[in-house]
Amino acid sequence: MFETSLATDVAVSSRHSVRAFLPKPVEQALLDHILSVSARAPSGTNLQPWRVHVLTGAGRQRLVDAVCAEFDRYVGRPPSESPHVAEYDYYPREFFGVYKDRRRKIGFDLYALLGIGKEDKARMAHQHRRNYAFFDAPVGLIFTIDRRMGKGSWLDYGMFLQNIMIVAKAHGLDTCPQAAWVEYHRVIGKQLGFGEQEQLVCGMALGYADSAALENTLVTERVSLPELVVRHD
Repeated sequence: MFETSLATDVAVSSRHSVRAFLPKPVEQALLDHILSVSARAPSGTNLQPWRVHVLTGAGRQRLVDAVCAEFDRYVGRPPSESPHVAEYDYYPREFFGVYKDRRRKIGFDLYALLGIGKEDKARMAHQHRRNYAFFDAPVGLIFTIDRRMGKGSWLDYGMFLQNIMIVAKAHGLDTCPQAAWVEYHRVIGKQLGFGEQEQLVCGMALGYADSAALENTLVTERVSLPELVVRHD
């Protein structure tokens, strides 16, 4: 038998998306360490296509205020009335099959934990809005890439993001990767001074989890090996 208590195994298996954080600050030295170690992620021909905007204190609050103001301006209105549209498709244009089922389940499970009914649009919107406050995490990370990069560099980027989440977990911190920010790329770019070729990839909340928050008790399912593995012996 192999050893199953390796620190890496624990960090990977215990990582989950945290949606409520404590106000406890993260030391800059620790944050720098996490990013430095994570930057060892592999990338094709060592392009290292990642760029990270680290937001704390007043800088974080300025971005939160700007994006939340835009969210509030258009919440409840038809999507066609909002100028905020993502510049790339994170999800398929239309969910289908098992992917549709999985998406529904996590949404239903989260709202059930929080006591949000299917018709309670106001509370749904409030919960979604919490994305744009980084779920109260003291550190917000905004990730960008040069828009001239190819798909392979986006695959490399995923390994960098995963490293951050695992290294953070190994140091007692938690994270929530967030695609929700991509709709507001123009607002974010203006606030953070994006360069001409700088494209938003996603955001991430990072900090110490609030263990008393109901939403942090959500445990998502993973498919079994026979569902994801095709063996060729």
